[in-house]
Amino acid sequence: MIVDALNVFVTVVEQSHFSKAGELLGLSQPGVSLHIRNLENEMGTKLLHRSPKQVRMTEAGAILYKHAKQILSHYEEAGREIRLLRDEVTGNLHIGASFTIGEYILPARLAAFAKQYPLVSLQLTIGNTEEIIAAVRMNQLDVAFIEGETTDPELVIIPYMKDEMIIVAPPGHPLAESLAVEKDMLQEETWVLREHGSGTRAFSDHFLQESGVSMKRSYVFNSSQGVKEAVSAGLGLAILSRWIVRKELAGGEISELRLRQRLLEREFLIIRHKGNPESMAVQMFIEKLLAVPRT
Repeated sequence: MIVDALNVFVTVVEQSHFSKAGELLGLSQPGVSLHIRNLENEMGTKLLHRSPKQVRMTEAGAILYKHAKQILSHYEEAGREIRLLRDEVTGNLHIGASFTIGEYILPARLAAFAKQYPLVSLQLTIGNTEEIIAAVRMNQLDVAFIEGETTDPELVIIPYMKDEMIIVAPPGHPLAESLAVEKDMLQEETWVLREHGSGTRAFSDHFLQESGVSMKRSYVFNSSQGVKEAVSAGLGLAILSRWIVRKELAGGEISELRLRQRLLEREFLIIRHKGNPESMAVQMFIEKLLAVPRT
């Protein structure tokens, strides 16, 4: 079917690799190559430049890619409208999320959605905020959840929920004994941070800069789990979502430093690409999530 071949072609272009495209589509590399070869025979021209490290589009390939995206979008939309006639929610739903949301909030909500709509095939990709935004812009995700802010004009942006950020310290840290911590008391401490591109890192940098807090030293981890474990082990202070450290706070493995007269909050956002039609699965997923109490 020509739609299958076009889907393979688009996936190869977006992954820049035959093997990676095959893994996503459940095809062998020879199977992917056969689809591409058949397309090139159909079009009467070379569509891709192949090398051991990457795949690049030819000029003809770029033209086909643009139209293939439109064809696949129309095909999916036609299927959606036909399924609506039967009042069924089906199809594939590829969701993206930054780490805090993807690891601590979405799993339970995805389980509830899957139970209610068993005909929807769900896939979750977790990355930092910048990676997730980039994937949405490249049409690799149907809908995504990020921490922090974006004003990208290509995106539909829906506020999802408020997230309380707290300062955490190792058990027994001197500041943990204080009933309320002033900003000046945070000077010259060692901090454990997320990597650049993370929503948590952006929030931490903004807070420290706005508060005029200078660091004695800092360590960088590329996951909130790593940051949490490092704080618990005594490496330093960190700013994390309360979602991430609920169990550790209850178990005394981490201490919360309470700022005097200040609540630290950020926004979780739902985003999707404006150019992608909203499938029934996406529509119902967003609707169900917004209906769930967000605490």
